[in-house]
Amino acid sequence: MKKNIVLLDLMIYVALPLFVWNILRDYTGDYYAMLLSSVPGIIYTVYRFVEMKKVNTFGLFILFTLIVGTLIDVLAGSSLQLLWNNVYYAAGISLFFFVTMVVRRPITLYFGLDFAELQGHDRTFSKRLFYKKPLYILFQLITLCFALRSGILAGVKAWLILEYGVEAFDKGIILRQAFSWIMTGVTVAGFFYIGKIINDSPHLVKEVQDELEEEKAI
Repeated sequence: MKKNIVLLDLMIYVALPLFVWNILRDYTGDYYAMLLSSVPGIIYTVYRFVEMKKVNTFGLFILFTLIVGTLIDVLAGSSLQLLWNNVYYAAGISLFFFVTMVVRRPITLYFGLDFAELQGHDRTFSKRLFYKKPLYILFQLITLCFALRSGILAGVKAWLILEYGVEAFDKGIILRQAFSWIMTGVTVAGFFYIGKIINDSPHLVKEVQDELEEEKAI
């Protein structure tokens, strides 16, 4: 199943955009070829969002990034401006992740709450548990990885544009997907490690249970 998802992601996010870009650019021009190449990914992302059957932090984040990403592409007006808009967008996403860390609300912690809730765990209990020091630090580190990923991606994309102009588009597609896979691996590894800490630290679970019982008693 996981192998099929990886192959489907590869086809939708890499193969189809590259195919559309290289086939249509001679007929529609670079700008419209870029826009059309993003259509398969947009449709696929919406499908994955609907398939979740639940509106949560992760789903809203995916929907928001999809809408904003589509808008900055459509409003760009030219192929080169579209590429630069994607640089600014990646930098903005990086800043967003950093801000959630600074305000002590790391966004990946809330993604973790969504996944825990989907597995049947109480969200209030999970949130209290996730804010315990060893787990909270890990969520901050995972969020930092996301921030660095977007920041580095923005920098590399800017360099590609300066070096290759509009020809940087197909290189950006491959780079973006490679970074996405790396971050997926980091996130999965981080969540697995968080689960291991929880399993190996029954005192943390007991501490949260006692805190919630005391609050109910007041």
